[in-house]
Amino acid sequence: MVCGQEIRAKIAQILALPADPSPSSTWAGGRYTCTYRLPSGALVLAVQESPDPAAARAAAHSAVAALPSAAPIEGLANLGLPGYQSPAGTVAFAKDSFALTVDATGLKEPVGPHGVSRSSLAYQIATDVLACWSE
Repeated sequence: MVCGQEIRAKIAQILALPADPSPSSTWAGGRYTCTYRLPSGALVLAVQESPDPAAARAAAHSAVAALPSAAPIEGLANLGLPGYQSPAGTVAFAKDSFALTVDATGLKEPVGPHGVSRSSLAYQIATDVLACWSE
């Protein structure tokens, strides 16, 4: 889904791209990674498959834990899910037995026509993925 048409269209809309981006993808060790090579740099979305929800929460936490100033996402912004973010531009959420990571650290800042931060873009893309996520 992170490489799916709905997310490609959302990225094009958010960044005012002339066409939907064409990502590349890999699958290794239970991790599906989708890399969007955009005019301002790389945007990487990944889903880590875990054996259970507790392992998914741990995977989401570890995705950003080593980054400077990483913190849990609190309140309504966490969408009722365990979520973490770093000011540098990485956001991770755990849902069911999966951990979603959106890494916008490869993009030049400010991002897009509205001049948002990488962190804000990563959060927006993550919420778009979560909105269409179903098992």
